[in-house]
Amino acid sequence: MNVAGITGYGLAFFTYLVFLLLLVVIRKKSFIALLITSSVLITCIAAVLGLAQAYASDSIKPVLIVENIKLLSLAVLLASAHARLSSFTELFRQSWLIKYSLLAVSVSLFCWWGAHYFVTGNKYLFFLFLVLNLIIIVLLEQLYRNAETRDKWALWPLVIAIGTMSVVDFVIFAQAAMLEQLDFDFWYARGYVIALGMPFFLVSARRIKNWSVDVFVSREVVFYSSMLLIAGGYLLVLSFAGYALRLFGGEWGDVLSISFAVLGLAVLAALLLTEKLRGEVKVFITKHFFANKYDYRIEWLKSIEQIEASESQDCYQTALKVICSSINAPGGTLLKKMPDGKFKAASAMNMEVMIDHQADQVFAAVAEFCRDTGWIIDVQEYLFVEDSYPELSIDLSALREANVDLIVPIVHENEVFGLFLLARGKEQNFLNWEDRDLLFAVTKQLSNYLSLNEANSELAQSKQFEAFHRMSAFLVHDLKNVQGQLALINSNVAKHRDNPAFIDDVFDTVLSATERLDKVLLQLRNKQQTEHKNQKVMLPLLIETVVAQRNVNKPSVEIEIDGELNIEVNEELNPVLNHLVQNAQEATHQDGWVKVTVSQASNTIKIDVSDNGCGMSESFIKHRLFKPFDTTKGNAGMGIGVFEAKQFIEAQGGTISVVSEENKGSTLTLNIPCS
Repeated sequence: MNVAGITGYGLAFFTYLVFLLLLVVIRKKSFIALLITSSVLITCIAAVLGLAQAYASDSIKPVLIVENIKLLSLAVLLASAHARLSSFTELFRQSWLIKYSLLAVSVSLFCWWGAHYFVTGNKYLFFLFLVLNLIIIVLLEQLYRNAETRDKWALWPLVIAIGTMSVVDFVIFAQAAMLEQLDFDFWYARGYVIALGMPFFLVSARRIKNWSVDVFVSREVVFYSSMLLIAGGYLLVLSFAGYALRLFGGEWGDVLSISFAVLGLAVLAALLLTEKLRGEVKVFITKHFFANKYDYRIEWLKSIEQIEASESQDCYQTALKVICSSINAPGGTLLKKMPDGKFKAASAMNMEVMIDHQADQVFAAVAEFCRDTGWIIDVQEYLFVEDSYPELSIDLSALREANVDLIVPIVHENEVFGLFLLARGKEQNFLNWEDRDLLFAVTKQLSNYLSLNEANSELAQSKQFEAFHRMSAFLVHDLKNVQGQLALINSNVAKHRDNPAFIDDVFDTVLSATERLDKVLLQLRNKQQTEHKNQKVMLPLLIETVVAQRNVNKPSVEIEIDGELNIEVNEELNPVLNHLVQNAQEATHQDGWVKVTVSQASNTIKIDVSDNGCGMSESFIKHRLFKPFDTTKGNAGMGIGVFEAKQFIEAQGGTISVVSEENKGSTLTLNIPCS
């Protein structure tokens, strides 16, 4: 084999010497050209030393020293080409490249130190060359896969030349690491591999213009590089394990180490060919080392703009359009989960899905599965990829016939609100993790949108009922007052039926009751509180009318008017004042007194309703007096009289205030602008 070694390394020296002379004649002055020339020169030196070692059968360590330097120079060459460096100045500015270079040199020196001072130190060199060749393979693969298409034509011969040498060296040193000795049969054959790689190296050097290549980092490149690193690391582990078996296996050490190596390589091949492992590695790399396929900020804003710009009053239709737009789906259906657990089509777009009893059971099972797992179901993947959705065993073929490709759950507060059934059109690939993340993000936004719209609808309905009940309360209050007036007539008719003044009061009371009932009927017809026409009456006349109506009860009401007030006021002040006087009478013992005092200051009318009754606490005035539907009269009152008075006075631009002391009486003051 020495003859084969001499011939092989001699041929390698001659070919690379020719290559070196061509590079010198061409005189390329670029930075990358200088690195290539240096690498070729070192390869020539390594080939000469290999030739000398094969001829004299001397120690192989001098050859390995130069080979070590050659691998380091190739690593710098490939890294510089990848980073598109154009000078040594730029090289020294690349802190990452300097750090890794220093680390590689340090590891190399440590391994050579170990090989010199330890009896079994050669194993350090074998592992060193394993790692360095693996680095060369990874750098070469990254350079090629990151290159533009137009540059790959120039790079592929370089990949074949350096890649073949590195793979052969990797195999040689992997075997040496496991067996703790170099197989010189392979080592001498290595010279022919180096020589055969030169023409490819030369072609690449000729094709690459200006010795620079435009590159970019792609996900595929990092993926394949990672797979190579995984494979290399796995082989290193195998080497250590083979060494351990050889060391502790006794007579069976060689057999066990070789068997283990064969088994390990078979397992590695199986793992690299396993689609699941490759998929998991690719997802991990894409998630942690690259920007996302989708700009979620843009997608989020786009969804918001679509919701705001939607002219449809149907929130379900809007939500369906938004999610179809996010993945360019040509059609879809939104299924709403009803309170009884069944599903109903709330909206559809270019898709009709029949929901019968069997389909409803399918949707219920899908909803339960999606709630428990949080998954989106790709119908094609479910049908054609076995065990892609474990624990989900239903027949989705009918959905596939209806062009349903995706089932996206709408989850709100850990419950399934509904389902999006979407078509994908010409898109035939299965959903990847980024598509799923986008759909999750958009669906989360739409679930909040739909739930808020439903809550708003329920709130609006509740407000309508509240308005109806409130109107009813005011109407009942008016009817109660009318009923109270008529009841007073009825209770006094036996005693005063022959009194002409009483008869006049009866007619006035009936007329007032009729007018109030007319207004109640008008409100019922319009189904809302009508605005008053602000008909005017003279204030003294209105006060006297109110007092006359209230004086049928005890205590009697006194009037005190400051001066002549020829002022017109809104006639609706009558029921307001009537209720306030009634409250004062009800709060005062029959032996007490109630007084209505009217005065004018500047352009404001001041009306005081005073009594010496039970009074009110400060807390009651602050928290309960003006609160609607809060009454101290039990079933006898509605609790809206003072509230209605306050609303009316404030609508006229006035104010209402109260001064009261418990067991001493109260004064309620109305301040009304004259205008």
